[in-house]
Amino acid sequence: MRDDDPRLKLFLDHRATLVDYATPIVGDRMRAEDVVQEAYIRFAPGAADGVAAGRVAQPVGYLYRIVRNLALDVTRRRQTEDRNRLQHRPDWLAPAELPAPDQGLLDRDETRRMAAALADLPERERVALKMHRVDGRSLQHIADHLGVSVTTAHRLVQGAVLRLTLALRDEDGA
Repeated sequence: MRDDDPRLKLFLDHRATLVDYATPIVGDRMRAEDVVQEAYIRFAPGAADGVAAGRVAQPVGYLYRIVRNLALDVTRRRQTEDRNRLQHRPDWLAPAELPAPDQGLLDRDETRRMAAALADLPERERVALKMHRVDGRSLQHIADHLGVSVTTAHRLVQGAVLRLTLALRDEDGA
């Protein structure tokens, strides 16, 4: 390549701004430098028929377009690789979420309070709540089982939830 090549001069004149242009797209300056170098290889004489023959109407715009397309390709490729790496990471490499030291005590206390509040519920409310929230039964199924209307079954579940909420709130001092 000759030093008087107009494409080389054009590239060298715009190289710094091309790197600045590519940096926010790819995320760091080093990758942007690589993208700009790759763009020059594609822009250089003989790289493409249109450029080699001098048929590009706006060579600076063409150079920026090459940089932009290459930068977007690099970004997409990196995102795909990151996504694939995370999907194929073994479970044992995932960071373990350790509970706070006192969390076990708080959980046991809350479980004890919940069990006491459940024990204090009227029998039909306790059965309706268990069937609905634990077993996932429909209100129609609960109504059939208890021999009541669907509206009454709904009221029993709603009443049990309200009593539990109030009981636990009262113990918290709220």
